Amino acid sequence: MSALLLAAFLAAAPGGATPAGPSTRFALHASKALIASLDGPQALDDAIVVVKDGKIERVVAAREFAPEAGLDVLDVRPNWVAPGFVDLHSHVGGNGGDINDMVLQLNTGLRVSPTVVPENEELQRAAAAGVTTILYIPGSGTNIGGAGILLKTALPTFEGMRVRDPGSLKIAQGDNPTRWGYGMGRGMMNYHIRTELARGMGYAKRRAAKEAGHARDIRFDVFDDLLAKRTQVSTHTQIYALVSYTLQIIRREFGIDVYIDHGEWKGYLATEEALELGVAAICGPREIDAPGGRSMDYDGRITGIAGEYQRRGMKLVGFNTDAPVVPQDELFLQASMGTRYGFDGREMQGVRGLTIVPAKVAGIDARVGSLEAGKDADLIVVSGDPLDPRSRIERVFIEGRLVHEAEPARAARSSFGAPTALDSSRRR
Repeated sequence: MSALLLAAFLAAAPGGATPAGPSTRFALHASKALIASLDGPQALDDAIVVVKDGKIERVVAAREFAPEAGLDVLDVRPNWVAPGFVDLHSHVGGNGGDINDMVLQLNTGLRVSPTVVPENEELQRAAAAGVTTILYIPGSGTNIGGAGILLKTALPTFEGMRVRDPGSLKIAQGDNPTRWGYGMGRGMMNYHIRTELARGMGYAKRRAAKEAGHARDIRFDVFDDLLAKRTQVSTHTQIYALVSYTLQIIRREFGIDVYIDHGEWKGYLATEEALELGVAAICGPREIDAPGGRSMDYDGRITGIAGEYQRRGMKLVGFNTDAPVVPQDELFLQASMGTRYGFDGREMQGVRGLTIVPAKVAGIDARVGSLEAGKDADLIVVSGDPLDPRSRIERVFIEGRLVHEAEPARAARSSFGAPTALDSSRRR
């Protein structure tokens, strides 16, 4: 194997990944590439994915690929190559517990970024299951939990992991905050949220206008990013009434970019309003409404939540885990559950719900979410359909670096290059 391919694939030492060098370039030859673009090509049979300096250089049919001197091609057939998965609701980026500062109901100035623990066990399990990007956020113990951070799951340093900080402002409109303090109801929750958003957006507008004497208040720093559309509100919202409050208060009244997070217990009844306001749905950790209980549905049937949003016209439907509520490594299973219970995945909607849809919703689709030129080389090599529980993740790359390998690789000869093999003694 050439030195260039070795640098791209191997860890410098156990537990550490080698950064791509100044001219690291290699290719994967797969039976199928799941491109998963938002509106364009979805898949390509017998494909070559070329990676340069941690980015996707191009995806091309093998029949159109001309061998290049010095370009190592790793033959991973009969496996497929797909984009790494993106989860917009996770709590496992740090020390393994929810970040819930519950002294106050409004913790707008809190950030989880100082708690990030690179290469923690949960993140390594996530990467092994193809989850390459997560939104690590505070818990839902209060109305506003603080700012989350978007992270790559298996890079060795905080600076390397960070995709965007703040990744979102976490707002909870479910029933969890009612357990705090004096047992407030939903009316007071809405009052808290509306008042804090008014203060924060007013603060950001005055800063943007460079008003004289307007001092910085770190409590409201995240609103600079919300006003400029550099980040979004991720909302713990469920039950039709609460989803409607999310849409009315956060999006319609304040014009803040927001997406439905959770959305169960007939939250999908607000789909028409969500479509009017351009709000997407990221479903999980519950993927079904069971008969009775909070779903208030006693017809005896199980209802698939993602399928109901889709049936009502929602195109941007994604999936999350709320890890560790559902283990981070079971993100693929969330989409599998969705398709089992009514979500139409015949045109790769399920795969897009794990990749380009959450990337688009979070505003990071220029970097991740599909196999398109110029995007980060976050790739998974999988034995078949990523939503099929029988499929196996063979290798995972983040920014062109091998971060997971299922077993010591065997020599693989590509018709476009010399035999290649991975040094199993040094893999992660």
